[in-house]
Amino acid sequence: MKPGYSYGTTDDLGLYAVDKPAHVHDIHATILHLLGLDHKQLTFPHDGRDERATVNGGRILHDIVSG
Repeated sequence: MKPGYSYGTTDDLGLYAVDKPAHVHDIHATILHLLGLDHKQLTFPHDGRDERATVNGGRILHDIVSG
């Protein structure tokens, strides 16, 4: 990750994302990518079935990954 990097902007109160909104699934996908794992393939057992951490979406935030 890029040290000291600020991703996106919020409104004056810091309540809503104004520029580059990211969901927690995006953060999970990015962290898994940095660990060398494919977030679309990684599953874990939960309540008798396989689940994914990013089952509802998730995209890799390439802007915050060091080049």
